[in-house]
Amino acid sequence: MPSPTLGRSVWAAVAGFLVVFILSMLGDLASLAAGLIPPDGAPSESAFLIFTIYRVVFTVAGGYVTARLAPRNPVKHAVILGAIGTVIALIGAITMQVKGFPGPAWYSWVLVLTGVPLTWLGAKLREA
Repeated sequence: MPSPTLGRSVWAAVAGFLVVFILSMLGDLASLAAGLIPPDGAPSESAFLIFTIYRVVFTVAGGYVTARLAPRNPVKHAVILGAIGTVIALIGAITMQVKGFPGPAWYSWVLVLTGVPLTWLGAKLREA
């Protein structure tokens, strides 16, 4: 039988992931409603800068939530969340490159490179 600490650790990571995912989807819906994402074309480069900014904030929030819920070693939990996000972002970046994603290449790679540092920052803000 798994320990209760393991269950709380898994929940901490899942909760942080859900925070990032749900807030990002809501940000995307708001961007679509605001006209930053045209229904029939590619967003502008400046729109991608806005997407990056809100994803940075949401990733820090996910790290914060994970650290807050972690039963011990909150920074380690947040960094694990960041590593999981990095793998997912890497898969997305490669897929977008292969399929000819119409946005700038830097966008996908920023998400790959910032996952761990941003969740770490969220955990450090929680400790402060």
